Amino acid sequence: MTTPAQRLTALRAAMKKHQLDAWIIPSADPHLSEYLPEHWQTRSWVSGFTGSVGTLAVTENEATLWADSRYWEQAEKQLAGSGIRLEKLGFGRTHIDWLAEVLPANAAAGIAPDMLSAAGLKQLQAAFYAKNITLRLEDDIVNGFWNERPALPDAPVFIHEAVYTEESAAEKLARVRQFMRDKGADHHLVSSLDDIAWITNLRGGDVDYNPVFLSHLLIDAERAVLFIDSAKLGAAEQAWLQEAGIATAPYADAADAVSALSGCLMYDSGKVAVSVVGRLPESVRLIDHINPSTLFKSVKSDKEVEYIRQAMIQDGAALCGFFAEFERRIAAGDKLTELDVSDMLIEHRSRREAYVSPSFGTIAGYRENGALPHYSATPEAFSPLDGSGLLLIDSGAQYKTGTTDITRVVSVGEPTAEQKRDFTLVLKAHIALACAVFPEDTKAPMLDAICRAPLWQAQCDYGHGTGHGVGYFLNVHEGPQLIAYQASVLSPHHAMKAGMITSNEPGLYRPGKWGIRIESLVVSRPVAQPAETEFGRFLYFETVTMCPIDTRLVEKSLLNDAETAWLNQYHATVRAKLEPLTEGEAKTWLIERTQAI
Repeated sequence: MTTPAQRLTALRAAMKKHQLDAWIIPSADPHLSEYLPEHWQTRSWVSGFTGSVGTLAVTENEATLWADSRYWEQAEKQLAGSGIRLEKLGFGRTHIDWLAEVLPANAAAGIAPDMLSAAGLKQLQAAFYAKNITLRLEDDIVNGFWNERPALPDAPVFIHEAVYTEESAAEKLARVRQFMRDKGADHHLVSSLDDIAWITNLRGGDVDYNPVFLSHLLIDAERAVLFIDSAKLGAAEQAWLQEAGIATAPYADAADAVSALSGCLMYDSGKVAVSVVGRLPESVRLIDHINPSTLFKSVKSDKEVEYIRQAMIQDGAALCGFFAEFERRIAAGDKLTELDVSDMLIEHRSRREAYVSPSFGTIAGYRENGALPHYSATPEAFSPLDGSGLLLIDSGAQYKTGTTDITRVVSVGEPTAEQKRDFTLVLKAHIALACAVFPEDTKAPMLDAICRAPLWQAQCDYGHGTGHGVGYFLNVHEGPQLIAYQASVLSPHHAMKAGMITSNEPGLYRPGKWGIRIESLVVSRPVAQPAETEFGRFLYFETVTMCPIDTRLVEKSLLNDAETAWLNQYHATVRAKLEPLTEGEAKTWLIERTQAI
């Protein structure tokens, strides 16, 4: 079972044994997480495609993997020779449509219930109804030949100290319960790990880069139960939960507890697995609603925003040290590679106050690799940083004071005029969003065109969204806001609120040549004067990421006076914030890179 082709053959044998005409492997776990523990990275293990999002559907004669535009080039390379065909998401057809089309009437398709959301179950059943295709929920048949499947993670849980938080767990539970009462719910099931970590003020290490822990949380009017492996909890954490009024039970008991409920249950059907809610009594009334904690945690308090500013300053100081060392070693002729970038970043960040870990795997893409938005160098496939070309570095860190996510581009050697033009177009787009003022509750997707306008005018574009929410010492990607024109403007949950932390990351990618993305995090703040007008309250974006943007890549003639003024003011702020935390070559680098243009 050393190649995807061999695993595909074994999967088809298992399908035949279980009398299945198709098997579906999504990127999912019982918590519908974006990043998965290794135990649930089934799609990656079977297909060889390592992107964080994708769905594999296998029939007797065909195997197809769906991936979005961030991963098309990566998937083409990784699927080569596997017998799996890439289907590009974004052109209308999904794996559900394909299966409903290719499977014959009365066929049987299977999927593991711990990798399928309640919402996804309804979608599949609706699509299969016309041809009487049976959807069978089977224990993962891959278990029959994945002999070395990783065990469930067992990292210890720890307390996010009260000094860093605005509300206690008991106070957060009270807010959730008030929301439940307003909706008429007797029970509320939370399976999304970042929501549970936020409510309990606990953190963990069960998922790479995300400080969360495997668990489910069932909240009633007077009682809350955390379903978790108790071995992860020390005495301090147990006392912490007891003080908050949260009991514990074994992780595996969540489905049994849910099956014994009565009355009305509120849950987010896209964030709970069928394996947990599949045995709900028919008498239980359901309220399908976004988790209230998702809405609450997206709005950071003033105290949290101030801590986030501190995290950004610590991160910026670390980046000054990294870039100073990087440029010195490149100039000296050191044989650096894309892999060295990640190691160097971790080394510099780990010296900073309140550092915990990276917030995602570093994307260091040189030349054509930079044109892959979610490229990941591996020991088996990476590029040396020789000759000349653009290097895109997307990285971030977890601090107890906040989560960072930043992308900067540097040139190894002298940049070309075309590279400087592309970089400046992306910078103009970045500045356009950074300077936006908009009414509070504006739907986030509506802001996307503001950012893309300078690129569209040059008949350029990028395939990914412009901005995602960011957690507070939590997941680097969190909702509900999403600045992407592809997202629905009809959803009330996409409304922009004061206190939201969002990325600003336009890009421009030339396949086979280079990729450019400039990303900083911004916090939505109320316009101070006047606080409210006859047209309501307006918000603006405060850029909180503190790191120079390489002006050596800027074609100054393409910037107008306002854009030049913004860049110079940003760099003045960066220097003022970071200079007291830097010394030696890092300080010299900072001063040089923040000179006004």
